[in-house]
Amino acid sequence: MSEKKWRILPQDSALVSILEKQAGIPPVVAQLLTSRGVTCPNEVKAFLDAKLASLRDPEDLPGLTSAADHIFAAIQRNDRIIIYGDYDADGMTATAILFRCLQILNANVGYYVPNRMDEGYGLNSDAVRKLAKDGTKLIISVDCGIASLREADVAKEVGVSLVITDHHELADSLPDTPYIVHPRLPGHDYPFAGLCGAGVAFKLAWALCQRSSDAKKVSPRLRNFLMLALGLAAMGTVADVVPLHDENRVIVRHGLLSLQAYPCAGLTELMKLTKLDRKTQLSSEDIGFVLGPRLNAAGRLGQAQLGVELLTTDSEERAKALAEYINELNNSRTSLERSIYLAASKQVKENFDPESEPALVLAGRGWHQGVIGIVAGRLAERFYRPVVVISLDEFDQKPGVGSARSVQGVNLHEALAACTEHLVTHGGHAAAAGLRIDAAHVETFRNHFCDHVAERFKPDQRIAEVLIDAEAALSQLTFRTVQQLEMLAPFGEGNRRPILCCHDVEITVPAKSLGAGERHVSVTFGQHGVQLRAVAFNKPEWIGALGAATGKLDIAFQPVLNEFRGMRSVQLQLVDWRPAKRSDNLNHSANISECRG
Repeated sequence: MSEKKWRILPQDSALVSILEKQAGIPPVVAQLLTSRGVTCPNEVKAFLDAKLASLRDPEDLPGLTSAADHIFAAIQRNDRIIIYGDYDADGMTATAILFRCLQILNANVGYYVPNRMDEGYGLNSDAVRKLAKDGTKLIISVDCGIASLREADVAKEVGVSLVITDHHELADSLPDTPYIVHPRLPGHDYPFAGLCGAGVAFKLAWALCQRSSDAKKVSPRLRNFLMLALGLAAMGTVADVVPLHDENRVIVRHGLLSLQAYPCAGLTELMKLTKLDRKTQLSSEDIGFVLGPRLNAAGRLGQAQLGVELLTTDSEERAKALAEYINELNNSRTSLERSIYLAASKQVKENFDPESEPALVLAGRGWHQGVIGIVAGRLAERFYRPVVVISLDEFDQKPGVGSARSVQGVNLHEALAACTEHLVTHGGHAAAAGLRIDAAHVETFRNHFCDHVAERFKPDQRIAEVLIDAEAALSQLTFRTVQQLEMLAPFGEGNRRPILCCHDVEITVPAKSLGAGERHVSVTFGQHGVQLRAVAFNKPEWIGALGAATGKLDIAFQPVLNEFRGMRSVQLQLVDWRPAKRSDNLNHSANISECRG
């Protein structure tokens, strides 16, 4: 097990005290807010309240007004409209939001989601031509299209009007259409750039409902739809790992409530299967680790259209069948992922020294393209190195397909650009990227890629860091304290669940495997007569290491409220552990502030 650096975040006790008194919040919440840069009482109120009314008017979103007018006119003309989505959870929820919206407005509407394996990401010219041949007059892209310059030209050639709604990186040029909705559209100054595809789609649906109602305040029927759509937008926001602050925080905070109060038939059935229907309150983690992966599994295995159907059907019978099938797809995805992860890990063990390698490039024949990105991410986290996982064609008739994931300090986009002579194609951004490569070039690519990374990623940088908010004894982790921590929810990108550390604990119940495939770990820690159960997700390699550990340990963890059969109790999500030691570089004055019952 590679040891990580632990760094406890500094605290300004005077500022914490001021914030506690002026904002009227518990000391532990004040302490954690200051470490997140929220230091003004007014900011604290806005952060903690996250009122639905604080969402900006949809007409403020760049390009939305003209796009909504154009779409509404097409609805009134009964033009055939197709929502063109993406195959991930954000794309599926965005597609479902606009499809449901146009349905309720009596539009002549359908949807199209490309097959991940055959068509790839985004708009494609063949699909545009086919849709035009089938009578489509208007295509509305969701969660894609901002880089589809050629496809926009094809749409114009075949007489199809194109509205693009997207949130991805802008290219040097924009597609040739007057109807583009994007939070960072050039020439505009929208104050929040972090909306995902579903967030943009929700704003557009909101504006269309206002046009149908001929007022800012929509009819009760459309309001109920928008509350359902808010839940879908929350799913897309969490699943797409966009920052959970500003409008995204509002969407997720209220969308989680909407998922329980206004669920669609498909999600009702999926929550029954996953036992989320038994929870009194949903969390962002329920989307991130339960619902989102199941939608993504459908996309990864080439059946994203079933994910959209799950979110749009009103038939309870069909919803039940789809939920069961998509749940099974997720089981298949998990099995494929585990198989490839084990094969890739074996390749690392037999062929490389991960401690000395600046990066890992792994390749296997027939590895499923839909899950290699997940495997690359898990290995990058495990070894704290950039990792490229390549699926080679079993018959050598097509180029191999690779997914890459990086760590802080290495820009994948630049690294692949430096190796472009060995690649058929590549694309992506700093943290995640994809490529195509001929099998004969894998070895030279590996050498060139590793050399490039080694020049920029020195050995002393190849140690992962755990950012710790504060220290706490196990006795301090009362139900009340952890309940106070939940005031900072929803947690996710840009607002991570607090990480605490505890020194000198003992294992009182040995580590054992947990869950299907024995991928998770359960262990119980004790300190001064207090015992708390901890769970480590996707850390099967910790079973043996924890079993061999002797003496006391230091642990880093996220405290959570676990709900089981209607009862809630404190549980730890284990982030890291090591033999007990007191390091001089830890700020031991930064203890959790309010931890008494």
